[in-house]
Amino acid sequence: MIRRLTRWLLALQGLAVAGVAWALLQLAHLQSPALALALGVGLVVAIRLSITASGFYLAWRYRSETPAPYRINRRMAARLFCTEFSASMISASWSMPFFRVGKRPAAQPEGLPVLLIHGYGCNSGYWRSMSRRLSAANITHHGIDLEPPLAGIDSYVPAIARAVDTLARDSHCRQVILVVHSMGGLISRAYLREHGCDRLAAVITLGTPHHGTALARGGIGINSQQMCCSADNTPSAWLQQLAGSETTQTRGLFTTIYSHHDNIVSPQCSAHLEGATNLAVAGIGHVALGMDSGIQERVIARIRQVVASRPVRQNRSSA
Repeated sequence: MIRRLTRWLLALQGLAVAGVAWALLQLAHLQSPALALALGVGLVVAIRLSITASGFYLAWRYRSETPAPYRINRRMAARLFCTEFSASMISASWSMPFFRVGKRPAAQPEGLPVLLIHGYGCNSGYWRSMSRRLSAANITHHGIDLEPPLAGIDSYVPAIARAVDTLARDSHCRQVILVVHSMGGLISRAYLREHGCDRLAAVITLGTPHHGTALARGGIGINSQQMCCSADNTPSAWLQQLAGSETTQTRGLFTTIYSHHDNIVSPQCSAHLEGATNLAVAGIGHVALGMDSGIQERVIARIRQVVASRPVRQNRSSA
């Protein structure tokens, strides 16, 4: 569904460019077709820029205090905006409409296999860049497309359970590692609440609103309401119930990687999870987290660290 939707949006943007160019040529009597086309493209890009800018504004409005070591200057802020806009354009206009990350077995697999879980309004295409890095590191991985996009978070758990079991069986491993973005981290926690820790060696979350995000208050869908927080940063009832169901063992499985300049998760400290290994970064936006080369290196390093520290969980199964 997301794949079709993003293609329709691209088609509408193409029609908008053509319509603006036609109006400039026929009604404004512009003499240059190339200039008319460029102005049409410019208008669409300006609208996309405004969407990204509005996200940053809202994230700034509801922001948490940025610790001194993570504060950035204006040049870094400009780079933050540009890289997040670029990541959003690539993801929404290229990766998600035209690519699917399915089963990606490594020829000579190293360590445990990885299941990639996308976030709200996305599909497995979001992981295209991460998938290439995992393949280069000889890490077997599977992606998954979660539908319908506006359903409750708990409704995705059966699909995750099937994907985990399939990946473990195909890889002849007892356990797998989850690498998740945004809402995918909440889906992982919901999976653990229902199925326990037996199948998972670790969960690595990128920009997950573990305690909710104020920006979700303006979203649509059951899942959006479940991952929101109130004006005083109180997590939703669903998030509170989820947190109340977790144990020290469950939280110990998690590594959170999050940015103090996230433009979707706000307050940004919401991505910090008590009892987990928390790794904060600065100057990276929400969409860019899964596409940034430095973050990808951290993810791969953490996967290898988990494998090295838990040799007992690498036992091959007879299945």
